[in-house]
Amino acid sequence: MTCRQRGCLAVFLGIAMTSCAHLAHEQPTAGVLVTEAREDSSHRFILFIGLKGQHAPPFLGIPQTNFYCLRSFVDRRTGETAHQLYVTDSYFGAERDWNAARDSAGISLPFVAIGHDEISCDAGCSYVEEFAANLPENMLQASPDGLAVTFLSRSGDEMTIVVPHDRITAQFAAIDARRASAQPAALGAQPVAAERSAAH
Repeated sequence: MTCRQRGCLAVFLGIAMTSCAHLAHEQPTAGVLVTEAREDSSHRFILFIGLKGQHAPPFLGIPQTNFYCLRSFVDRRTGETAHQLYVTDSYFGAERDWNAARDSAGISLPFVAIGHDEISCDAGCSYVEEFAANLPENMLQASPDGLAVTFLSRSGDEMTIVVPHDRITAQFAAIDARRASAQPAALGAQPVAAERSAAH
């Protein structure tokens, strides 16, 4: 199986879009089930990656496929935090071309197209897509029963992912713990953007 790397630059509120598959794992501390990424090369941002969940069985039994996770990006200087629901989808058949997202009330959420690759067309085509929905913090905090996000594609497919409340709670707990242990940083610097690493 071959994968055509296309390389991709995505900017999320001036924060690096780094894939879950390329993050450094830390052991859970005090029951906080969150994977913490290393700082980006500018040492400006800290990335928090939530526990992965499967939205479909692993593609051809391959680990690290067909999963979702919460991702949070924290600006060390300003304390600004941005969140998103990240998804990777591998499948056979016609291209789905995921292109939109909405919440459980049908309100549109900002959609982020991250990667779109053809895996192989030797015996029927297969594809892998990476995408995300930007999530307002107040929406996450106001989701006691979990957060449902529906993704839509140009092919007419829909995928609804429900992020359990305990994963949302763990995400905020990890961020709060890091903030509490961090030294105050200088404020007022302008946001910067960095390239995301392709995840394949």
